[in-house]
Amino acid sequence: CCFLTFSELLENIPNVKPVGFEGKTSFGMSVFNLGNAIMGSGILGLAYAMANTGILLFLFLLTVVAVLSCYSIHLLLKSSGIVGIRAYEQLGYRAFGTPGKMAAGIAITLQNIGAMSSYLYIVKSEFPLVIQAFSRADPTADLWYLNGNYLVVMVSIGVILPLALMKQLGYLGYTSGFSLSCMVFFLSAVIYKKFQIPCPFEEFSAANHTVSVVYGNTGRLRAFPLQTAYTIPILAFAFVCHPEVLPIYTELRNPTQRRMQHVSNLSILVMYTMYFLAALFGYLTFYGKTETELLHTYSRIDPYDTLILCVRLAVLTAVTLTVPIVLFPVRRALNQMFFASKSFNWLRHVAIAVTLLSFINMLVIFAPNILGIFGVIGATSAPCLIFIFPAIFYIRIVPKEQEPMHSIPKILAACFAGLGVAFMIMSLSFIIIDWTTGSSNSGGGH
Repeated sequence: CCFLTFSELLENIPNVKPVGFEGKTSFGMSVFNLGNAIMGSGILGLAYAMANTGILLFLFLLTVVAVLSCYSIHLLLKSSGIVGIRAYEQLGYRAFGTPGKMAAGIAITLQNIGAMSSYLYIVKSEFPLVIQAFSRADPTADLWYLNGNYLVVMVSIGVILPLALMKQLGYLGYTSGFSLSCMVFFLSAVIYKKFQIPCPFEEFSAANHTVSVVYGNTGRLRAFPLQTAYTIPILAFAFVCHPEVLPIYTELRNPTQRRMQHVSNLSILVMYTMYFLAALFGYLTFYGKTETELLHTYSRIDPYDTLILCVRLAVLTAVTLTVPIVLFPVRRALNQMFFASKSFNWLRHVAIAVTLLSFINMLVIFAPNILGIFGVIGATSAPCLIFIFPAIFYIRIVPKEQEPMHSIPKILAACFAGLGVAFMIMSLSFIIIDWTTGSSNSGGGH
Protein backbone atom coordinates (compact mmCIF):
# COMPACT_ATOMS: atom_id res chain seq x y z
CA CYS A 1 0.00 0.00 0.00
CA CYS A 2 2.84 2.38 0.88
CA PHE A 3 4.64 1.45 -2.33
CA LEU A 4 1.59 2.26 -4.43
CA THR A 5 1.18 5.60 -2.70
CA PHE A 6 4.83 6.46 -3.32
CA SER A 7 4.58 5.49 -7.00
CA GLU A 8 1.50 7.65 -7.44
CA LEU A 9 3.35 10.52 -5.79
CA LEU A 10 6.24 10.15 -8.23
CA GLU A 11 3.94 10.64 -11.19
CA ASN A 12 3.35 14.23 -10.04
CA ILE A 13 7.06 15.05 -9.68
CA PRO A 14 8.72 16.64 -12.76
CA ASN A 15 11.56 14.73 -14.41
CA VAL A 16 10.72 11.49 -12.54
CA LYS A 17 9.28 9.10 -15.09
CA PRO A 18 7.67 5.75 -14.33
CA VAL A 19 8.98 2.64 -16.03
CA GLY A 20 6.26 2.83 -18.65
CA PHE A 21 7.49 6.17 -20.00
CA GLU A 22 8.24 5.86 -23.71
CA GLY A 23 11.36 7.67 -24.90
CA LYS A 24 12.19 8.69 -28.45
CA THR A 25 16.01 8.35 -28.60
CA SER A 26 17.38 5.43 -30.61
CA PHE A 27 19.87 2.85 -29.32
CA GLY A 28 22.69 4.33 -31.41
CA MET A 29 22.05 7.91 -30.32
CA SER A 30 21.93 6.74 -26.70
CA VAL A 31 25.33 5.08 -27.14
CA PHE A 32 26.67 8.32 -28.65
CA ASN A 33 25.34 10.40 -25.75
CA LEU A 34 26.63 8.08 -23.03
CA GLY A 35 29.95 7.60 -24.82
CA ASN A 36 30.31 11.35 -25.12
CA ALA A 37 29.58 11.69 -21.41
CA ILE A 38 32.35 9.19 -20.67
CA MET A 39 34.84 10.55 -23.15
CA GLY A 40 36.39 13.90 -22.38
CA SER A 41 39.60 15.62 -21.50
CA GLY A 42 40.55 12.67 -19.28
CA ILE A 43 41.98 10.91 -22.33
CA LEU A 44 44.73 13.54 -22.50
CA GLY A 45 46.07 12.52 -19.08
CA LEU A 46 46.07 8.74 -19.53
CA ALA A 47 49.47 8.53 -21.23
CA TYR A 48 50.92 10.38 -18.22
CA ALA A 49 49.17 7.88 -15.93
CA MET A 50 50.70 4.98 -17.88
CA ALA A 51 54.14 6.63 -17.63
CA ASN A 52 53.72 6.54 -13.85
CA THR A 53 52.41 2.98 -13.51
CA GLY A 54 53.79 1.00 -16.44
CA ILE A 55 51.78 -0.72 -19.15
CA LEU A 56 50.68 -3.84 -17.29
CA LEU A 57 49.58 -2.10 -14.08
CA PHE A 58 47.79 0.57 -16.11
CA LEU A 59 45.93 -2.07 -18.15
CA PHE A 60 44.95 -3.89 -14.96
CA LEU A 61 43.67 -0.72 -13.27
CA LEU A 62 41.83 0.44 -16.40
CA THR A 63 40.15 -2.97 -16.77
CA VAL A 64 39.13 -3.11 -13.12
CA VAL A 65 37.61 0.39 -13.19
CA ALA A 66 35.73 -0.37 -16.44
CA VAL A 67 34.28 -3.64 -15.07
CA LEU A 68 33.32 -1.99 -11.79
CA SER A 69 31.64 0.83 -13.70
CA CYS A 70 29.52 -1.70 -15.60
CA TYR A 71 28.59 -3.43 -12.35
CA SER A 72 27.61 -0.18 -10.64
CA ILE A 73 25.40 0.77 -13.61
CA HIS A 74 23.77 -2.65 -13.22
CA LEU A 75 23.00 -1.81 -9.57
CA LEU A 76 21.54 1.56 -10.57
CA LEU A 77 19.35 0.09 -13.29
CA LYS A 78 18.06 -2.72 -11.09
CA SER A 79 17.21 -0.30 -8.29
CA SER A 80 15.52 1.96 -10.84
CA GLY A 81 13.49 -0.92 -12.23
CA ILE A 82 12.19 -2.02 -8.84
CA VAL A 83 10.77 1.35 -7.77
CA GLY A 84 10.06 2.85 -11.19
CA ILE A 85 12.37 5.84 -10.76
CA ARG A 86 14.80 7.20 -13.36
CA ALA A 87 16.38 10.03 -11.43
CA TYR A 88 19.55 9.47 -9.39
CA GLU A 89 18.44 11.97 -6.74
CA GLN A 90 15.03 10.30 -6.34
CA LEU A 91 16.71 6.93 -5.86
CA GLY A 92 18.57 8.57 -2.99
CA TYR A 93 15.27 9.89 -1.65
CA ARG A 94 13.68 6.43 -1.95
CA ALA A 95 16.59 4.87 -0.06
CA PHE A 96 17.37 7.45 2.65
CA GLY A 97 14.82 10.24 2.36
CA THR A 98 15.85 13.87 1.95
CA PRO A 99 19.48 13.32 3.11
CA GLY A 100 19.92 10.68 0.41
CA LYS A 101 18.49 12.97 -2.26
CA MET A 102 20.70 15.87 -1.20
CA ALA A 103 23.84 13.70 -1.02
CA ALA A 104 23.27 12.36 -4.53
CA GLY A 105 22.47 15.81 -5.90
CA ILE A 106 25.57 17.39 -4.34
CA ALA A 107 27.84 14.58 -5.59
CA ILE A 108 26.47 14.88 -9.13
CA THR A 109 26.86 18.66 -9.04
CA LEU A 110 30.47 18.52 -7.81
CA GLN A 111 31.42 15.72 -10.19
CA ASN A 112 30.00 17.32 -13.30
CA ILE A 113 31.21 20.80 -12.44
CA GLY A 114 34.69 19.28 -12.16
CA ALA A 115 34.22 17.58 -15.52
CA MET A 116 32.99 20.74 -17.24
CA SER A 117 35.83 22.72 -15.67
CA SER A 118 38.40 20.30 -17.03
CA TYR A 119 36.83 20.47 -20.50
CA LEU A 120 36.84 24.25 -20.56
CA TYR A 121 40.39 24.28 -19.20
CA ILE A 122 41.38 22.48 -22.38
CA VAL A 123 39.74 25.27 -24.37
CA LYS A 124 41.55 27.87 -22.29
CA SER A 125 44.97 26.28 -22.69
CA GLU A 126 44.78 24.93 -26.25
CA PHE A 127 42.69 27.44 -28.20
CA PRO A 128 45.24 30.30 -27.90
CA LEU A 129 48.03 27.98 -29.04
CA VAL A 130 46.05 26.90 -32.09
CA ILE A 131 45.21 30.48 -33.05
CA GLN A 132 48.80 31.59 -32.48
CA ALA A 133 50.13 28.74 -34.63
CA PHE A 134 47.72 29.35 -37.50
CA SER A 135 48.18 33.13 -37.47
CA ARG A 136 51.95 32.90 -36.82
CA ALA A 137 51.49 35.64 -34.27
CA ASP A 138 54.17 36.52 -31.76
CA PRO A 139 53.39 34.40 -28.65
CA THR A 140 54.63 37.22 -26.42
CA ALA A 141 52.29 39.76 -28.03
CA ASP A 142 49.48 41.08 -25.87
CA LEU A 143 46.63 40.23 -28.25
CA TRP A 144 43.09 39.67 -27.01
CA TYR A 145 42.50 36.66 -29.25
CA LEU A 146 45.50 34.92 -27.67
CA ASN A 147 44.07 35.34 -24.18
CA GLY A 148 42.62 32.04 -23.03
CA ASN A 149 40.30 33.70 -20.52
CA TYR A 150 38.57 35.71 -23.24
CA LEU A 151 38.35 32.73 -25.57
CA VAL A 152 36.78 30.37 -23.04
CA VAL A 153 34.07 32.95 -22.28
CA MET A 154 33.36 33.43 -26.00
CA VAL A 155 33.11 29.67 -26.61
CA SER A 156 30.81 29.28 -23.59
CA ILE A 157 28.45 31.99 -24.84
CA GLY A 158 28.57 31.23 -28.56
CA VAL A 159 28.58 27.40 -28.63
CA ILE A 160 27.91 25.77 -25.26
CA LEU A 161 25.06 27.91 -23.98
CA PRO A 162 22.77 27.46 -27.03
CA LEU A 163 23.20 23.67 -26.84
CA ALA A 164 22.73 23.66 -23.07
CA LEU A 165 19.34 25.35 -23.52
CA MET A 166 17.91 22.32 -25.34
CA LYS A 167 14.95 20.89 -23.45
CA GLN A 168 15.73 17.20 -24.08
CA LEU A 169 19.07 15.41 -23.82
CA GLY A 170 18.26 13.23 -26.83
CA TYR A 171 18.50 16.24 -29.14
CA LEU A 172 22.27 16.24 -28.62
CA GLY A 173 22.81 12.78 -30.14
CA TYR A 174 24.16 14.16 -33.43
CA THR A 175 26.61 16.53 -31.75
CA SER A 176 27.71 13.64 -29.51
CA GLY A 177 28.41 11.49 -32.56
CA PHE A 178 30.47 14.28 -34.12
CA SER A 179 32.33 14.77 -30.83
CA LEU A 180 33.27 11.08 -30.70
CA SER A 181 34.44 11.26 -34.33
CA CYS A 182 36.80 14.05 -33.33
CA MET A 183 38.26 11.85 -30.60
CA VAL A 184 38.71 8.98 -33.06
CA PHE A 185 40.72 11.38 -35.20
CA PHE A 186 42.79 12.28 -32.11
CA LEU A 187 43.48 8.58 -31.47
CA SER A 188 44.46 7.97 -35.10
CA ALA A 189 46.92 10.87 -34.96
CA VAL A 190 48.49 9.58 -31.73
CA ILE A 191 49.03 6.16 -33.30
CA TYR A 192 50.43 7.70 -36.48
CA LYS A 193 52.82 9.98 -34.58
CA LYS A 194 54.27 7.03 -32.68
CA PHE A 195 55.93 5.91 -35.92
CA GLN A 196 56.93 9.43 -37.00
CA ILE A 197 58.67 10.83 -33.93
CA PRO A 198 62.20 9.52 -33.29
CA CYS A 199 62.91 7.85 -29.99
CA PRO A 200 64.41 9.29 -27.89
CA PHE A 201 63.63 12.85 -28.87
CA GLU A 202 66.29 15.05 -27.33
CA GLU A 203 64.46 18.28 -28.06
CA PHE A 204 62.46 17.98 -24.86
CA SER A 205 64.11 18.55 -21.50
CA ALA A 206 62.48 19.60 -18.25
CA ALA A 207 63.31 19.48 -14.58
CA ASN A 208 62.22 16.42 -12.62
CA HIS A 209 61.66 14.32 -15.75
CA THR A 210 63.75 11.25 -16.54
CA VAL A 211 66.08 11.51 -19.53
CA SER A 212 66.53 7.81 -20.19
CA VAL A 213 63.72 6.40 -22.30
CA VAL A 214 64.33 2.81 -21.31
CA TYR A 215 64.40 3.32 -17.56
CA GLY A 216 62.37 6.51 -17.16
CA ASN A 217 59.21 4.67 -16.15
CA THR A 218 61.04 2.51 -13.63
CA GLY A 219 62.36 5.64 -11.96
CA ARG A 220 58.82 6.90 -11.51
CA LEU A 221 57.67 3.62 -9.96
CA ARG A 222 60.29 3.86 -7.23
CA ALA A 223 58.67 7.10 -6.05
CA PHE A 224 55.15 5.67 -6.08
CA PRO A 225 53.55 7.73 -3.30
CA LEU A 226 54.66 11.03 -4.83
CA GLN A 227 54.65 10.43 -8.56
CA THR A 228 51.49 8.34 -8.98
CA ALA A 229 49.17 10.12 -6.54
CA TYR A 230 46.78 11.14 -9.31
CA THR A 231 46.84 7.93 -11.38
CA ILE A 232 43.90 6.09 -9.83
CA PRO A 233 41.65 9.18 -9.50
CA ILE A 234 42.34 10.03 -13.15
CA LEU A 235 41.30 6.53 -14.20
CA ALA A 236 38.16 6.64 -12.06
CA PHE A 237 37.25 10.07 -13.38
CA ALA A 238 37.66 8.80 -16.94
CA PHE A 239 34.73 6.36 -16.56
CA VAL A 240 32.24 8.40 -14.56
CA CYS A 241 29.03 8.52 -16.59
CA HIS A 242 26.59 7.52 -13.88
CA PRO A 243 24.77 10.86 -13.55
CA GLU A 244 23.89 10.62 -17.25
CA VAL A 245 22.76 6.97 -17.23
CA LEU A 246 19.26 7.45 -15.85
CA PRO A 247 18.43 10.57 -17.92
CA ILE A 248 19.53 8.70 -21.07
CA TYR A 249 17.52 5.66 -19.91
CA THR A 250 14.47 7.91 -19.57
CA GLU A 251 14.70 9.05 -23.20
CA LEU A 252 15.65 5.64 -24.66
CA ARG A 253 13.23 4.21 -27.20
CA ASN A 254 11.72 0.86 -26.10
CA PRO A 255 13.39 1.16 -22.69
CA THR A 256 14.17 -1.95 -20.69
CA GLN A 257 16.82 -2.62 -18.08
CA ARG A 258 18.53 -5.10 -20.40
CA ARG A 259 18.53 -2.68 -23.34
CA MET A 260 19.99 0.16 -21.27
CA GLN A 261 22.62 -2.19 -19.83
CA HIS A 262 23.65 -3.01 -23.41
CA VAL A 263 23.90 0.71 -24.16
CA SER A 264 26.15 1.17 -21.11
CA ASN A 265 28.32 -1.87 -21.77
CA LEU A 266 28.88 -0.94 -25.41
CA SER A 267 29.72 2.67 -24.54
CA ILE A 268 32.20 1.64 -21.85
CA LEU A 269 33.79 -0.99 -24.12
CA VAL A 270 34.36 1.53 -26.92
CA MET A 271 35.79 4.12 -24.51
CA TYR A 272 37.93 1.48 -22.79
CA THR A 273 39.51 0.54 -26.13
CA MET A 274 40.12 4.16 -27.10
CA TYR A 275 41.55 5.00 -23.69
CA PHE A 276 44.03 2.14 -23.72
CA LEU A 277 45.20 2.74 -27.28
CA ALA A 278 45.64 6.49 -26.73
CA ALA A 279 47.55 5.91 -23.49
CA LEU A 280 49.67 3.14 -24.96
CA PHE A 281 50.81 4.91 -28.13
CA GLY A 282 51.18 8.23 -26.34
CA TYR A 283 53.38 6.60 -23.72
CA LEU A 284 55.42 4.61 -26.26
CA THR A 285 56.10 7.88 -28.10
CA PHE A 286 57.50 9.83 -25.12
CA TYR A 287 57.95 7.30 -22.29
CA GLY A 288 59.04 9.06 -19.09
CA LYS A 289 58.93 12.45 -20.77
CA THR A 290 55.15 12.37 -21.16
CA GLU A 291 53.52 15.48 -19.71
CA THR A 292 50.24 15.68 -17.82
CA GLU A 293 48.51 16.78 -21.04
CA LEU A 294 49.64 14.75 -24.02
CA LEU A 295 49.16 17.51 -26.59
CA HIS A 296 51.62 19.75 -24.77
CA THR A 297 54.29 17.10 -25.22
CA TYR A 298 53.82 17.12 -29.00
CA SER A 299 54.13 20.90 -29.06
CA ARG A 300 57.66 20.59 -27.63
CA ILE A 301 58.76 19.02 -30.93
CA ASP A 302 57.06 21.24 -33.51
CA PRO A 303 54.42 23.77 -32.40
CA TYR A 304 53.48 24.36 -36.06
CA ASP A 305 52.91 20.72 -37.03
CA THR A 306 49.80 20.75 -39.24
CA LEU A 307 48.49 17.38 -38.07
CA ILE A 308 48.85 18.26 -34.39
CA LEU A 309 47.13 21.59 -34.99
CA CYS A 310 44.21 19.74 -36.58
CA VAL A 311 44.18 17.33 -33.63
CA ARG A 312 44.03 20.25 -31.25
CA LEU A 313 41.04 21.63 -33.11
CA ALA A 314 39.38 18.21 -32.99
CA VAL A 315 39.93 17.90 -29.23
CA LEU A 316 38.68 21.43 -28.69
CA THR A 317 35.55 20.59 -30.66
CA ALA A 318 35.01 17.31 -28.80
CA VAL A 319 35.35 18.69 -25.29
CA THR A 320 33.27 21.75 -26.15
CA LEU A 321 30.40 19.58 -27.40
CA THR A 322 30.65 17.39 -24.30
CA VAL A 323 29.94 20.24 -21.88
CA PRO A 324 26.17 20.47 -22.65
CA ILE A 325 25.80 16.70 -22.13
CA VAL A 326 27.39 16.97 -18.69
CA LEU A 327 25.45 20.10 -17.77
CA PHE A 328 22.06 18.39 -18.14
CA PRO A 329 22.39 16.14 -15.02
CA VAL A 330 23.58 19.09 -12.91
CA ARG A 331 20.54 21.14 -13.87
CA ARG A 332 18.34 18.12 -13.24
CA ALA A 333 19.96 17.59 -9.81
CA LEU A 334 19.37 21.22 -8.86
CA ASN A 335 15.75 20.93 -9.99
CA GLN A 336 15.28 17.77 -7.93
CA MET A 337 16.86 19.30 -4.83
CA PHE A 338 15.17 22.70 -4.87
CA PHE A 339 12.27 22.70 -7.36
CA ALA A 340 10.98 19.11 -7.26
CA SER A 341 7.36 20.15 -6.82
CA LYS A 342 7.38 22.67 -9.65
CA SER A 343 6.65 22.05 -13.33
CA PHE A 344 9.05 22.84 -16.16
CA ASN A 345 9.77 26.54 -16.54
CA TRP A 346 11.84 28.01 -19.36
CA LEU A 347 13.04 30.95 -17.27
CA ARG A 348 14.39 28.64 -14.57
CA HIS A 349 15.80 26.30 -17.25
CA VAL A 350 17.78 29.15 -18.83
CA ALA A 351 18.77 30.78 -15.53
CA ILE A 352 20.34 27.57 -14.16
CA ALA A 353 22.36 27.05 -17.36
CA VAL A 354 23.62 30.65 -17.39
CA THR A 355 24.52 30.53 -13.69
CA LEU A 356 26.36 27.22 -14.00
CA LEU A 357 28.37 28.33 -17.04
CA SER A 358 29.25 31.64 -15.35
CA PHE A 359 30.48 29.84 -12.23
CA ILE A 360 32.47 27.28 -14.21
CA ASN A 361 34.12 30.01 -16.29
CA MET A 362 35.27 31.70 -13.09
CA LEU A 363 36.56 28.38 -11.78
CA VAL A 364 38.48 27.66 -14.99
CA ILE A 365 40.11 31.09 -15.06
CA PHE A 366 41.51 30.62 -11.55
CA ALA A 367 42.17 26.83 -11.56
CA PRO A 368 45.90 26.06 -11.14
CA ASN A 369 46.06 23.13 -13.57
CA ILE A 370 43.97 20.36 -15.05
CA LEU A 371 45.69 17.65 -13.00
CA GLY A 372 44.45 19.17 -9.76
CA ILE A 373 40.88 19.12 -11.07
CA PHE A 374 41.16 15.45 -12.04
CA GLY A 375 42.74 14.46 -8.74
CA VAL A 376 40.50 16.24 -6.26
CA ILE A 377 37.17 15.60 -7.98
CA GLY A 378 38.09 12.04 -8.90
CA ALA A 379 39.07 11.27 -5.31
CA THR A 380 35.85 12.58 -3.73
CA SER A 381 32.69 12.55 -5.84
CA ALA A 382 33.71 9.80 -8.27
CA PRO A 383 33.87 7.06 -5.59
CA CYS A 384 30.43 8.11 -4.35
CA LEU A 385 28.83 7.99 -7.79
CA ILE A 386 30.61 4.83 -9.01
CA PHE A 387 30.87 2.71 -5.86
CA ILE A 388 29.12 3.94 -2.74
CA PHE A 389 25.74 5.33 -3.81
CA PRO A 390 24.75 2.60 -6.31
CA ALA A 391 25.61 -0.08 -3.74
CA ILE A 392 23.86 1.40 -0.72
CA PHE A 393 20.83 2.44 -2.78
CA TYR A 394 20.60 -1.12 -4.07
CA ILE A 395 20.84 -2.58 -0.56
CA ARG A 396 18.11 -0.28 0.76
CA ILE A 397 15.74 -0.37 -2.23
CA VAL A 398 15.71 -4.08 -3.12
CA PRO A 399 13.18 -5.69 -0.74
CA LYS A 400 14.55 -8.08 1.86
CA GLU A 401 11.89 -10.58 0.83
CA GLN A 402 13.41 -10.65 -2.66
CA GLU A 403 17.07 -10.54 -1.60
CA PRO A 404 17.89 -10.98 2.13
CA MET A 405 20.88 -9.14 3.56
CA HIS A 406 22.88 -12.38 3.67
CA SER A 407 22.24 -13.07 -0.04
CA ILE A 408 25.22 -13.01 -2.39
CA PRO A 409 24.04 -9.97 -4.44
CA LYS A 410 23.70 -7.80 -1.34
CA ILE A 411 26.98 -9.02 0.15
CA LEU A 412 28.70 -8.11 -3.11
CA ALA A 413 27.02 -4.71 -3.06
CA ALA A 414 28.20 -4.12 0.52
CA CYS A 415 31.76 -5.05 -0.45
CA PHE A 416 31.44 -2.74 -3.44
CA ALA A 417 30.51 0.18 -1.16
CA GLY A 418 33.43 -0.65 1.13
CA LEU A 419 35.75 -0.64 -1.87
CA GLY A 420 34.53 2.85 -2.71
CA VAL A 421 35.27 4.13 0.80
CA ALA A 422 38.75 2.58 0.73
CA PHE A 423 39.38 4.08 -2.71
CA MET A 424 38.37 7.53 -1.52
CA ILE A 425 40.61 7.40 1.56
CA MET A 426 43.58 6.09 -0.42
CA SER A 427 43.25 8.66 -3.19
CA LEU A 428 42.86 11.58 -0.82
CA SER A 429 45.85 10.39 1.19
CA PHE A 430 48.02 10.31 -1.93
CA ILE A 431 46.90 13.78 -2.96
CA ILE A 432 47.55 15.23 0.50
CA ILE A 433 51.05 13.73 0.50
CA ASP A 434 51.63 15.07 -2.99
CA TRP A 435 50.52 18.59 -2.04
CA THR A 436 52.51 18.71 1.21
CA THR A 437 55.72 17.72 -0.56
CA GLY A 438 55.12 20.18 -3.39
CA SER A 439 55.51 17.51 -6.07
CA SER A 440 52.22 18.50 -7.70
CA ASN A 441 53.78 21.79 -8.74
CA SER A 442 56.82 20.14 -10.27
CA GLY A 443 54.92 17.31 -11.97
CA GLY A 444 51.81 19.11 -13.06
CA GLY A 445 53.22 22.14 -14.84
CA HIS A 446 52.81 22.75 -18.52
